[in-house]
Amino acid sequence: MDDPVNFWLDFWNVLTLQSGYNATLVILGTTSLGFASGIVGTFAVLRRRALMADALGHATLPGVVGGFLISLIFGATGPEILPLLVGGACSGFLGIWAVQCLVRHPRVREDAAIGLVLSTFFGLGIVLLSVVQTSVSTQTAGLDSYIYGQASSMTRVDVLTLAGISVLVGLISILLRNPFGQVCFDADFAATTGWSVDRIDLLMMGLVAVVCVVGIPAVGLMLVVAFLIVPCAAGRLWSTRLFDVLMISGLIGGISGWFGAALSSSLPNLPTGPVIVLVAGAIFLLSLFLAPRRGIISSQWSAYRRNQRIVEDHALEHFIDHEDSVSTDGLIELFSVRGWSARKINRLMRRLQAKHFVEFSSSVWSLTPTGRSRGLTIQRNHRLWTQYLISHADVAANHVDWSVDQVEHVLSEDLVAQLEDQLQLGSTP
Repeated sequence: MDDPVNFWLDFWNVLTLQSGYNATLVILGTTSLGFASGIVGTFAVLRRRALMADALGHATLPGVVGGFLISLIFGATGPEILPLLVGGACSGFLGIWAVQCLVRHPRVREDAAIGLVLSTFFGLGIVLLSVVQTSVSTQTAGLDSYIYGQASSMTRVDVLTLAGISVLVGLISILLRNPFGQVCFDADFAATTGWSVDRIDLLMMGLVAVVCVVGIPAVGLMLVVAFLIVPCAAGRLWSTRLFDVLMISGLIGGISGWFGAALSSSLPNLPTGPVIVLVAGAIFLLSLFLAPRRGIISSQWSAYRRNQRIVEDHALEHFIDHEDSVSTDGLIELFSVRGWSARKINRLMRRLQAKHFVEFSSSVWSLTPTGRSRGLTIQRNHRLWTQYLISHADVAANHVDWSVDQVEHVLSEDLVAQLEDQLQLGSTP
């Protein structure tokens, strides 16, 4: 990057589809591929077929080279996308069939079968590629781009084929999300409702195979599996609903393809595949930290707030035990059983006062009606859960304290009512 200003100008022009017809086609092709990869990859991950997708991606290499050789026999002068995609698809489906055959053997586990097929097919592909490059080196120009991906080398026909198939695969996956989702989450239940699990599995992996094959020119067969998995891994951090995860994963995949192809076009010496995957990885890292419920920052903040609430509830319980009021000098003694420092106690009392749980007057801290109600509720939850563990869970009385100390603060009103019914207790604290 000799001139950063020109680089950013070029990058902006490519990103905003103002860098020419060919660059615009490439951007649209990789974006549509990313959207389809994110959606199909979600089902592959939920079905725990991520390793199968990896094996499938590597298994396409012999077919790609074989398709290239066959195209030469019929008069081609170099790599053409259609025979390479057909050869890769045949090789990929053969790899899936080989894994399924090996898994049927009682002494071969699925992970071992996947590893065996992955390494064998990829090794065969490398050998064939070396032979081809040695014997017909003048006609193999561009074949290496199918290993690492180079979207800028794709022709108009290549891009239109890629975009059309990607859109079709994405639409099929969205329309069939209900049976796919049932099989992914509970295959036995799906079978009882009339779905053919084997056929749905085959269709699902077939869509994965199609995405792997059509994604080879843009991302490369080495990294196409990452384009399937990373968007889903990021999307699952943002939601728990299947449709939302599908849309978010597709959006992340599309953005990765868009920005990655733009960066690769602005930096011609960089292959497209690794750049796209790096962009997807960066989005995953941002999601890992910033996702609203499952992100690291949100989780740590929730844990901090939960611990604060537990400490406040314990303090209110102690106030209830000491007739609702304590002098300033007696606070240390009151909370000595918890081992809290004077500084922590001071911050705690200020928080309780801000929440109108306690009030301070004439050097005495007293519970407000709101604080007393909360303290009595916590005490009752404590007794309910203790009695339930002793009478229904057969837990020894001297072993329930820690569990009760954690659970009493998070019991919902419905669960409290159920405990009262089971223990035949009244609702008055």
